Amino acid sequence: MTTQQQTEFTTQFYTWQNYRCAYTVHQPTHSPANATPLLLIHPIGVGLSRQFWQRFCHEWEHQQQPNIIYNPDLLGCGESDQPHIAYHPIDWAEQLQYFLQTVVQKPVIVVVQGALFPVAIELVNKEPNLVAGLVLASPPAWPLITKELPKWQAKLIWNLLNSPFGKVFYRYARREKFLRDFSTKQLFDSQEDVDSEWLNTLRLGAENTTSRYAVFSFLAGFWLKDYSSAIAAINQPTLVVLGENISSIAKEGKKIEPDAWLSDYLAALPQGRGIKIPGRNVLPYESTAEFVKAISPFISEFS
Repeated sequence: MTTQQQTEFTTQFYTWQNYRCAYTVHQPTHSPANATPLLLIHPIGVGLSRQFWQRFCHEWEHQQQPNIIYNPDLLGCGESDQPHIAYHPIDWAEQLQYFLQTVVQKPVIVVVQGALFPVAIELVNKEPNLVAGLVLASPPAWPLITKELPKWQAKLIWNLLNSPFGKVFYRYARREKFLRDFSTKQLFDSQEDVDSEWLNTLRLGAENTTSRYAVFSFLAGFWLKDYSSAIAAINQPTLVVLGENISSIAKEGKKIEPDAWLSDYLAALPQGRGIKIPGRNVLPYESTAEFVKAISPFISEFS
């Protein structure tokens, strides 16, 4: 890695609601002023943070794409502060709204992984003028993204996890065997892709046990509500990218084929388009080169 690249990848910080929040900026060698930046939204899970996107950022540079990438850690994850609170999509959306207003200060293309799509939905709703377009990598199956979980039920699960039991469970869930088994069964298309780089990233990310509050908020289902009308109100161009072997972790969507999964979104999004590529559920990591190739024509339309 060159000295210039080291500078580009240096962690930077900003303050939001008295919390210290981390991000990196990836500046391509040749970046014209009219190239719309990317804002990455990482998934939530044991050990997950903005490090999820490192392969993507390197491949973006390797394929000589011109767009600057902003890669933030959501509150509760990575190098951002990890307060003991229950996190909702609106909280992370407001964090990113502030980030766009104060750090980026121009419209971006939001690239969001998996079930963090609700955060992007809330962000578009709150700050439509700073979101030029969206790329959805493996969004949840339509029955899940439109499922309304009763608030009492989410609170009940949260209270169970937010207890001594939860702390023990998190220590168990961050063991390498658990991470490997879960990744193989639920995330990756090929067992060989569940490599040491992936497992080490998760292990390091889960060392601080206060990272469990973001994970528990996700597991409690605070993100589960009926987003159908909000998705229908997204007027920005939106690209949906699915793996050819995409699968649902939840029972909702278990029997939905990829073509049907995609058509549900394209029927709902006013300016939606879709593409399938090899892989399963974590395309920016497991099928990085294919993912970059798939989205780059869409991204180039904004320059």
